[in-house]
Amino acid sequence: MQPHAPAHHSDDFTHTADPRRWWALAVLAVAQFMLILDITVVTVALPDIGRDLELSRAATTWVVTAYTLLFGGLMILGGRAADLFGARRMVALGLMVFTGSSLVAGLASNAPMLVTGRIGQGIGAALLSPAALSILTMIFRGAERNKALGVWGALGGTGAAAGVLAGGLLTAGPGWPWIFFVNVPVGIALLAAIPRVVPLRPAQPGHRLDGVGAVLATAVVGAAIYGLITAGDEGWADPRTLGSLAAAVVLAVVFVVFERWTTEPLLDPGLLTQRPIAAGAVLMLVATGLLITGFFLGSFYLQQGQGNSALVTGLLFIPIALGTIIGAHNAGHFIGRFGYRPVGVAGLAIAAAGAAVPAIWDGTPALILGLTVAAVGQGAVIVTATTTALAEVDHAHAGVTSGLVTTFHEIGSALGVAVISTVAAVSLRTGGAELGGFTNAFTFCAILALIVAAAAAVFVPAGKPPVGMRVSAH
Repeated sequence: MQPHAPAHHSDDFTHTADPRRWWALAVLAVAQFMLILDITVVTVALPDIGRDLELSRAATTWVVTAYTLLFGGLMILGGRAADLFGARRMVALGLMVFTGSSLVAGLASNAPMLVTGRIGQGIGAALLSPAALSILTMIFRGAERNKALGVWGALGGTGAAAGVLAGGLLTAGPGWPWIFFVNVPVGIALLAAIPRVVPLRPAQPGHRLDGVGAVLATAVVGAAIYGLITAGDEGWADPRTLGSLAAAVVLAVVFVVFERWTTEPLLDPGLLTQRPIAAGAVLMLVATGLLITGFFLGSFYLQQGQGNSALVTGLLFIPIALGTIIGAHNAGHFIGRFGYRPVGVAGLAIAAAGAAVPAIWDGTPALILGLTVAAVGQGAVIVTATTTALAEVDHAHAGVTSGLVTTFHEIGSALGVAVISTVAAVSLRTGGAELGGFTNAFTFCAILALIVAAAAAVFVPAGKPPVGMRVSAH
């Protein structure tokens, strides 16, 4: 049942007696939950999608990375668009794009159509997510805001857990297209509810969108991903591999120069020269990269290498997703007691130990145990990354810094899958008949986590967050 709007002012949601702000939280939380779910829901379905559409290893990788690349690459632009054109408009527009693109992905009969749908989903998510968060910060105050942001932060872990389970259930039931089709009725229902329960946030004229910066930032990561994927099939000396990686470097330089030159940059490159922000960004990039690649590798290993069904795979992934939640939930307490650096280093060491288990021992039990242990560490590092980056930032840069860290969350997922797909290429190409690629990939993850842990012992600040600071897992 929808609440009735007070007659005196239909868009004044900040009044403490107006219950619509809780309805707004519910609608926006469901929308955000859907965006997070679509990061992991596809991983369980990938083997079935690959067989039905006859996808190459490269195309299979793009099914994951296209979504997270656009989601992360356009996130800050989406936040600016919300300020310029109004947050509710951007929520509605993003939801329409996401819902329509979900339909395209579900109807896909070939790789280009599926990847196009995933690109559209990523664009819609980048418009919706920052606009929704800005609305919540407007309509809630004080302790209520902390409660609302706590709900928002919890969506990261619960979305990942629900995604792997839903992916298994839907793939084993009506079929993999339904991991996308299910978004359509939910999206339509949310679009109908938005005008009634989500307030208008006034636009802020006088600013402009840095579209060039957004395109350049996305192109940098896109070129790097293309080069990494190509290396797995053609080798590191192939001209396309070298050309793509070189293009990524050149585009990165152009992006930095342009952002320093333009009067209203998408991102001030100087932010990444600040140690806490740089440390948080690196931790977020590595931790999310390791987490999502665990689901990616595990799905192919369990289904193709071990012969499990999509449903069994989804159920087996639940302890891993819960491990992420446990690590994230407890990280705040340990950070408050011991500081950023010890928790970051310990989390990465735990992630390394977990990844080492399936690298050393074969079989489903070893995989689930190892990835669950790794997920506990990765969840803790994700929270450490957010806390480290935001603890000392001034109010004027809090929004853009938060957007930057979230961007590295999505970009880490995209780059992580691209890298690990290349390392495990032999196993992915042979449909799990050759397990050596999986072993190499888990070994790579363990070594990477150890290297970053050693570096974190130096570059992550040793301090503790201010009393009362609230952080989230996403």
